[in-house]
Amino acid sequence: MQEFGLNFRDCEFIHKLAKKQSKPQFRCHDSCPDATSTKMIAIPALDLRGGACVQLAAGSYDRELFRIPDPLGVANAWRQYGFRHLHIVDLDGVAGRGNNTTEIQSILEATDAEVQVGGGIRSRELIQRSLEDGAQRVVIGTRALEDPDWLEEMTTLFPGSIVVAADVRDRKILSHGWTRTQPKFVLDLVEDLNGLPLAGVLVTAVHREEAMRGTDLPLMEDVAEAAEFPVFASGGLGSLGDLRALADRGVAAAVIGVALYSGALDPWVVAEEFSE
Repeated sequence: MQEFGLNFRDCEFIHKLAKKQSKPQFRCHDSCPDATSTKMIAIPALDLRGGACVQLAAGSYDRELFRIPDPLGVANAWRQYGFRHLHIVDLDGVAGRGNNTTEIQSILEATDAEVQVGGGIRSRELIQRSLEDGAQRVVIGTRALEDPDWLEEMTTLFPGSIVVAADVRDRKILSHGWTRTQPKFVLDLVEDLNGLPLAGVLVTAVHREEAMRGTDLPLMEDVAEAAEFPVFASGGLGSLGDLRALADRGVAAAVIGVALYSGALDPWVVAEEFSE
């Protein structure tokens, strides 16, 4: 695990990422979508655990690849790179082992970015509190998947503010921190969600994260075609080619984690091409 004490002005991690290359390093070919035709946005992920910003090993809720003690510093750094949206997940909330409410509130108070917040949000009160604290969207996973009547009620109360999170392996829905496989397929879920006033659905291709072999384009394309709301894609993203291919298939946003933190994707280039 790598650990960094983040300070935008004097931080080895940030300076390493900020070395903008004259030519983006990615693999592509003639069939890659034209970069100028995209309206998709890229959103850095801030996963919080124990008051720190972390990135987890693929397919694991226990092993951390990166740990940065200053989440607010990370949020400010991504904003200074040019990203206008942030995706925050409270991993302790997901696991039921506490929360990172203080850190999330600090980010919401300090940033002018549009922020979507998720992780352990299972009640009307938590949805309302997140929105009142300044989040533009609230991301809900397990309860949204298991309690459709409650989800319908929440989307009526908070129209255009809720994103349903669907972690997927082999097109089947996972829940409870990837520990349970639901019988429903993701396209069936999308069909059930159509008609609700959602802000979108976040589909994470867990199987692609585990294999580290790029996004699942057929999956994301099928979801984007079936959905009546914006589709957010995550899982396995590692190149500009991945992002451009998603944009070409109608995906509204890509949530990016390890590829940005490791420097596999140049944040200056990504923010410039995939920011509103």
